[in-house]
Parts: sequence; structure tokens; C-alpha cells
Amino acid sequence: MYDIVKAGFFTWTIFTVLAMTGGSVIAAENREDKISKALQGDWGQIKANLRYRFEQVKQDGLKTAKGDPVRLRLGYLSPRFTGFQVYAEVLGNTPVFIDDYNDTSNGKTEYAVIGDPDEVALNQGWLTFETIPDTMLKGGRQKIAWDNERFICPANWRQMEQTFDSITLLNSSLGNFTFKAAYLWNVLTTANQEVNMQSPLINLKYSISDIGSFVGYGYWLDYDDPDDSGPFEYAYSSQTFGLRFNGSASITDGLKLLYTAEYAGQSEYRDNPKDFSADYYSVIGGLSAPAGDSLLKNISGKIGYEVFGSDNGVSFQTPLGANHKFNGWADIFGKTKPASGLRDLFGSLSTSIGGVKVDLVYHDFQADAGGGDYGTEFDVKLARKFWKNYTVLISYATYNADEFKTDTEKFWLQLTVDF
Repeated sequence: MYDIVKAGFFTWTIFTVLAMTGGSVIAAENREDKISKALQGDWGQIKANLRYRFEQVKQDGLKTAKGDPVRLRLGYLSPRFTGFQVYAEVLGNTPVFIDDYNDTSNGKTEYAVIGDPDEVALNQGWLTFETIPDTMLKGGRQKIAWDNERFICPANWRQMEQTFDSITLLNSSLGNFTFKAAYLWNVLTTANQEVNMQSPLINLKYSISDIGSFVGYGYWLDYDDPDDSGPFEYAYSSQTFGLRFNGSASITDGLKLLYTAEYAGQSEYRDNPKDFSADYYSVIGGLSAPAGDSLLKNISGKIGYEVFGSDNGVSFQTPLGANHKFNGWADIFGKTKPASGLRDLFGSLSTSIGGVKVDLVYHDFQADAGGGDYGTEFDVKLARKFWKNYTVLISYATYNADEFKTDTEKFWLQLTVDF
């Protein structure tokens, strides 16, 4: 409790200083505008993101982990010149007061894991070329976030991000049709490790007004190093083909129907020694009331069912996708899904109360093969944006184990400053 109070006091102190220098909301916003204008000009733009986070993890069988890493992203974006533009960004992360946790590389294995190592890295460094109408070619180390980030994402939740050494192509010249392609040869993981691969990706999207969008994709992951490729050698080397439909429709004024359906099939690829064919599918339905004049605004509720199938003792995997925001914030089910697969029945409720965004999520986890009950999880998150560039977040997750892993509780207090 003392460490939580100390982290909270540190966060509160920062906001007190900001408030004193701002004087009022209008003065604070004017100050932010001045800072933003000072960071850009004909010479380009400086981008800065500072994120302080206190995290506590209680997990049966391990010492309680506590840490307060602060992350700084600092980048420079050049002006466009004859269709070219350059961006470079350095990212560094280090604990401020508390480092009683296992970051997976510091040797503190008696503690629970907080996967934020003390590291510095070139997070991004890319060159874009845009002279063909509605077409962008980008090469270098970059973030890639496709669709809902289930398969390809920068893993923004962790302090160190996931970025890709790659060439990407985006074309939207054919009306409602968007074509995206990429070729990856290296991934910088959230553990600041380089993972080599030879992986082409294709993503095709067609949008229909007032209905939604249809996406078809193919991802061929070919890992070079057997030691960095999953629970067994080349486990993540796979080929995945899928279809996704996502959209919303108005029912009445101020009320929308939300719907998502997705299916994908995955099998072995290149050096993967296993012979398997596993399915993935997700179905989500919900309602949303986007606006209102009451204290409660932007109310939405969803019920969903997501399944990672298993075949021949091998489950469907998403090694380059987001995991924290999907299968529980306690991160029990990371990028390596259990060999028996995963079935996740979940419900969520989101709203804004007096400017505070509130998210509540409940999960019931089961095995896809064998019918085992893994456990249940409840998550809650409160987030409040101050002025234009400051955000405070408080989040809590509790996983109640049944037949998979152990009971786990996580708590976060986070402050972000973004220019």
C-alpha cells in the first residue's frame, strides 16, 4: 500500500505543478498550444510522449511485484520534400523509485512479471514516399496496426513497444477499396529483443457506407531463429488466412447496433515441424448510445465469443498481435495460447461519467479441446483526459484461476503527457 501511495503522490505532485503553471483550464490549454507550436515549424516537428506508470502484480506462488517505470518517446518528423518524409524516434524506459519485479531479463525470478525492461532503443526510423495519388510506400523500422490489431500491432500497452523492420504499401485509389501489404524481416519486441523473420502480409478492405467493412487477409510468418519462435522450435511459423466483417447501424436516433464477425484458419509454414490446421473465430454484438445530455455519455455494451482452436496439440497463435486488450488485462493469455486452445466468453460495458471514461469487462475462459475450465477475470479501468495533452489512468484486473495457472491481481496508476 505504501508504494501505491508513493506513486499516487508522485503523480498528484506532477499534476499540481501543471495546474499551478496553468492557472486555469483556458490558461493551461493556451500553454499547451504554445508548446505544440514551438515543437513544429517549417523545419519539421518534434514529437514527445512521457508515460509514468506504477504497476503492482500479486500472483500465487511468487513475491508481489511492484515497479514504477517511466517511458519517454522522443522523435523528429521532417517536412515533406518532393514526396519524401523521414521520421526517427528513440524510446527509453527505466524505473523511478521501485524496481521489485521480474522484467524477464533482470534475473529477479522470485517476483511476478512486469514486462517493462530497463532499456533504450531506436523505436522507429522510416522513410515514406508519396508521389503516386492515394499511395504511400514506407520503409524502415515502423509501427504497423491493422484492423483491430488482433494479428498485427505495436503493442502500445507495454512501455517498450513492438515495431517492425519492414516495407509497407498502402493504396486507397479504388474508391471504397483499400489495399495494404507489408514485408517484415525483423521485429523489435516489447522485451527489446530483435527477432528475425521473412514474412509477407496482405490485407484487403472494402467499406460500405452505413453498413461496415469487409476485410480479407493473408499472413505468412517465417521465423529465422528457433529460439525466438514460440513454445517449441518454429512454433510461430504459420500461414493464416481470414475474413472479417465489422460495422454498426442506426436503430433509432441516438442508438446504434454494433456487430463484428471474423473467421481465420491457420496451419504450419516453412520450418514449423508440426502438422496442424486450427481455426479462429470471433462474434461480437452490442448497442451504443453515442451521446447524451445527462451525466452518463457514450454508453455501449457488448457481448462476445472468441475462440482459438486447437489441432494435433497445437493451438491458433497471434505472436504479432495485441493480447492485453482482448483476453483479459491480467495477461494470463499472452501471445502464446495454451496447447488446448482458448474459448473466451466476455461482456463489456463502457461509458463516460463526468468526463471520466469507465470500462468494465468480464471474461469466462475455457479450453477449446478437452472442455477444461481455465478461470474467470474481471477488469475495470478509469481514464480522464486533462486539457489536451495529459491523461491519468487507473486500472485493475483480477483473474480467478480454476484449471489454468494461478490467481493473479494487477493494479496500474498511469500518467501520460503527449505532444
